[in-house]
Amino acid sequence: MDSAALLDLLGNENRRRILRLLARKPCYVTEISEYLGVSPKAVIDHLRKLEEAGLVESRVDDQRRKYFSIARNLRLEVNVSPYGFGTKSAYPASRGLDMTRCRYLSIDIANPDQAAELAELAHELKRLEDLSSELSLAQRWVQGRLTEVMDGISRRIHDEPTLGAPEGDDARFYAEVLSALANGADHIEQISHNVDASPELVEDALLHLAQHGVIEREDSRWRLVE
Repeated sequence: MDSAALLDLLGNENRRRILRLLARKPCYVTEISEYLGVSPKAVIDHLRKLEEAGLVESRVDDQRRKYFSIARNLRLEVNVSPYGFGTKSAYPASRGLDMTRCRYLSIDIANPDQAAELAELAHELKRLEDLSSELSLAQRWVQGRLTEVMDGISRRIHDEPTLGAPEGDDARFYAEVLSALANGADHIEQISHNVDASPELVEDALLHLAQHGVIEREDSRWRLVE
């Protein structure tokens, strides 16, 4: 599902509360209605939207009661900083991902077949929860460092006389252009999309930075000077 649409869907507090409840156990409409303190009709409308998005699924028991439950694992990442706002596409969590391919992360991956006993499973749960906390802290640290580096680029551009000393938001815009280049955008159209600015404005910034040896052009591609 598109990450922006998912954000809109989860912007409703009652839908978030429904997911929290269903994460504990499958429920039918009356249970959810009593938990939320809203009418069954409103609950049915929320469930329909969650079901259409693929977050919730339903089944009917022997008494013909319709139970709802979480349909799948899903992760959504949101990035908010002084230099941009964006979401990474929602994607399913997968136990089968090959974490050994990660360059900066070393994880001791246990064989699930060895975790036959309840005590071992509980130990594995604790280890994974600790890892989740560490990864969250690492993400916060990286985001903080990204902001610091972007601030440093803005200050350097603003304070450097040979760069023409663009002021205020202009210096921050130059930093955003450099960030887009660092993240692999190498055509004006790509950079323009990443920084949400017109191609003409982006081209002026690129030419200005190229004049001072910060970046260089090869045909229609731009790249940072190594």
